[in-house]
Amino acid sequence: DSSRFWPLEGYEAGKSQPSYDKQFVRDWLKANPDSDFNLPQDVIDKTIAKYKEAYEMLTGTAFA
Repeated sequence: DSSRFWPLEGYEAGKSQPSYDKQFVRDWLKANPDSDFNLPQDVIDKTIAKYKEAYEMLTGTAFA
């Protein structure tokens, strides 16, 4: 995904924002170069939660 979506609440132009993308996965992989791309379960769970939250915000519907 090349798009960046941020929650409006707390948005400040020119500053790093919490986003609804997988940048935190990229950051973890960069910080753990010897991981052989094996993500820990908490990073996987956070990825799933981020995408569910974005889906619910965009659709107004709870993720089933």
